[in-house]
Amino acid sequence: MTTQSNNTIPGKIVTPAELRAVASDGTKLRYAFMELAAEIPDAIALGRGDPDLNTPEHVIAAAKAAVHDGRADVPTPAAGLPALRAAVAAKLRADNGIPVDSDGVLITGGGQEGLYLLIQTLLDPGDEILVPDPRYTSYDQAITQAGAQMVLVPTYAEDDFDLRPEEVESAITPATKALLIVTPSNPTAGIVTPKNLRAIARLAEKHNLVVISDEIYEQYVYQPSTHLSIASLPGMYERTITLGGVSKTYAMTGWRIGYAAGPPDFIEAMTAVKGAATGAAATVSQYAALAAITGPQDVVTEYFGIYARRRQLMMDGLRELGFSFSEPRGAFFIYTNAASCGIPAFELSYLLLKEGHVLIFPGTAFGEKWVDWLRISLLQPEDKLREALDRMTTVLQRHM
Repeated sequence: MTTQSNNTIPGKIVTPAELRAVASDGTKLRYAFMELAAEIPDAIALGRGDPDLNTPEHVIAAAKAAVHDGRADVPTPAAGLPALRAAVAAKLRADNGIPVDSDGVLITGGGQEGLYLLIQTLLDPGDEILVPDPRYTSYDQAITQAGAQMVLVPTYAEDDFDLRPEEVESAITPATKALLIVTPSNPTAGIVTPKNLRAIARLAEKHNLVVISDEIYEQYVYQPSTHLSIASLPGMYERTITLGGVSKTYAMTGWRIGYAAGPPDFIEAMTAVKGAATGAAATVSQYAALAAITGPQDVVTEYFGIYARRRQLMMDGLRELGFSFSEPRGAFFIYTNAASCGIPAFELSYLLLKEGHVLIFPGTAFGEKWVDWLRISLLQPEDKLREALDRMTTVLQRHM
């Protein structure tokens, strides 16, 4: 068990009161915790969702080749490198059953830009969009900037945070224009099961809703769960925009390549917004993404095995601490209920960072009501995860 020689944070001190000043904005709260952690030399970061594994060598080689032969200096159309758009479309047809061609694909500067462009293109002031809760709060900001209204749809730990069709239907009003689905989910690591997804698809048709399907974690789904793309279901491609990217699958967060796929007329409208705002994604990154998608996929299997082992290690450790959690069915997070320790998650996250030098986000960074929950990422080597659990044990023994 690791003993901390100094239980104070060096440099700038951020108090719980200062953190609470930004607590109503989940994104600001996460960044405040990260800024605090950056001042702790030995902090173990279990906060952000950026893979710690290396980008595959053949992807790096493709980027180098594009630089050396001059292709990286040539800007692409705003919609993206034609070869990459075609590769994404081929991948979605083969792996996801989505009947899309390259004219239905837009390459974006990461998934973050994709979701922002999509919301700005789709929603008008006064429109309502249904959003599962808890949620990745960057959607909140994009929706607010579009002048639209976010309507939260509850999910439940007893369902492993599946999305109930009846909860979706009860939230629909005449102003509802769209429904957001995130599967696998950030922060809960839940999935929308195929049965519920099919029922939700029927609701979307019945109420003429546009569906945003964020599938950035699609490659990391743990058996016996399975991933289903709602755009592959009958009648759904025409009303669904699928978001994805290479950052999580291939450990390429910093390369900033995502994509949106859907009906060509809507993708054309998104492309016009992108062209006016940022232009094309970086050419060198697009060639790297092309190599990732069209190259050998054994690295994805390798990474999945690593995350699966870390997942088991952390689940075992959290159970020993007395924490409860629903089954993490996908992605690389565990959303755990820490109520057993008697300390609200916000204060517990602060204590774990201040005294244990372990960065974990409180559940309130993903929704106001999740006061007993923590989101723990699995993006550290196994020895670091063990050390983090030891540090957490020390802090809890001190305060319980």
